Amino acid sequence: MFNILTEIWTLLCEMSPYLLLGFLLAGLMHEFVPGKVYTKYLGERSLKSVVLAALFGVPLPLCSCGVIPTAMGIRREGASRGATISFLIATPQTGVDSIIATYSLMGLPFAIIRPIVALVTAVFGGVLCNVFERDNEQLPLKGESKKLPFKGDSEGLASTSKGGLAGSLGRALAYAFGEMMEDIGKWLAIGLIVAGIITAAVPDSWFTIFQGNTLYSILFVLVFSIPMYLCATGSIPIALALMLKGLTPGAALVLLMAGPASNAASILVVGKVLGKRSMLLYLIAIISGAVLFGFGIDYLLPREWFTAPVAQYEACHEEGIGLFSYICTGLLLVLLLRALFFAGHHHHHHHHEGIEAASCFIYNVEGMNCSHCAENVQQAIAAVEGVEQVEVSLHEGTASIVGAHNEDEVLRAVESIGFKASKAAPSKGRT
Repeated sequence: MFNILTEIWTLLCEMSPYLLLGFLLAGLMHEFVPGKVYTKYLGERSLKSVVLAALFGVPLPLCSCGVIPTAMGIRREGASRGATISFLIATPQTGVDSIIATYSLMGLPFAIIRPIVALVTAVFGGVLCNVFERDNEQLPLKGESKKLPFKGDSEGLASTSKGGLAGSLGRALAYAFGEMMEDIGKWLAIGLIVAGIITAAVPDSWFTIFQGNTLYSILFVLVFSIPMYLCATGSIPIALALMLKGLTPGAALVLLMAGPASNAASILVVGKVLGKRSMLLYLIAIISGAVLFGFGIDYLLPREWFTAPVAQYEACHEEGIGLFSYICTGLLLVLLLRALFFAGHHHHHHHHEGIEAASCFIYNVEGMNCSHCAENVQQAIAAVEGVEQVEVSLHEGTASIVGAHNEDEVLRAVESIGFKASKAAPSKGRT
């Protein structure tokens, strides 16, 4: 047990300075890049829209569950099916935070090749979808106004006017170390724990058959990474742990790419909202892209590019950890503990006060896992005709609606972004 805790601590100390920097950059990007950029050019059924969707998705800091409703929101605004699939593949595989964190543990070559693979596989999946899928249905519901799928996006760059630059920086920090930490903190913690167990408790003999064998290593990784939920950042320590046990760099790349891009929940949602054929093309693009690049790394590129940082990590393990890393780790632990145990209960919870005195309808919404999910549900319902006010509670899994509206339209709006809502029950306020 002590060895497992030691490995987790070492991994966290190695990653913490880079994680903090990555979260900060993600917060700045969320605040200062207008959401209109992400939807303006994605409506054409063309290679250009597919490439742009991938380019937008690669640096965007969205977790694997948050990307689903965001992508469906873009789709409902008129993005082509190919662009939607491209965005779905590229976004969860990387992000400005996970690219920096990849560099911290696995070195520059992995940090460079990871977004390249995400871009190529996303474009491939989008093109496949444009070629093999018809895209002539209209998704927006009757009476819907155009809504942007990102919080604060209607303000765009003009958001600096609210409180000036200081206000914008405050919102960026709140998002980076508040909402975003809540969204991926749990998955990062799980990734570190799994990596610690693999490194310290799993005998090397278990992995003898995979050591240096690209085919077996990749097949092994695919079997457990495709259905599992792995976030882009949480997958990094697991990939490192498997390389320390002898799995090839190509297999580590497959885990980094296929794990975050696909899981049982996202596969089901894509099939439900975009259709089974789109789901199949989505999986083909992710698996084939990750596997081809995995073999490419192992057979076409110098092995030491990818193994040298792992050896350096082992050397640092023996040398000890510097003071700066200890400070960053302490700060990160405080933020993680706050996100995991304290923040979730107040986030999206105060909203009922604003509509407590009015008659409202309460809907139960299933499947929300992060703040992005709640924001997208709120915007989808707000677009329904007759809805005057809506607030969504992530913690309670409910949506409170004021206004004469059609219940079926609300259910369809929630379903169109991959969630499930139950029939409304009228109530006088909330207690």
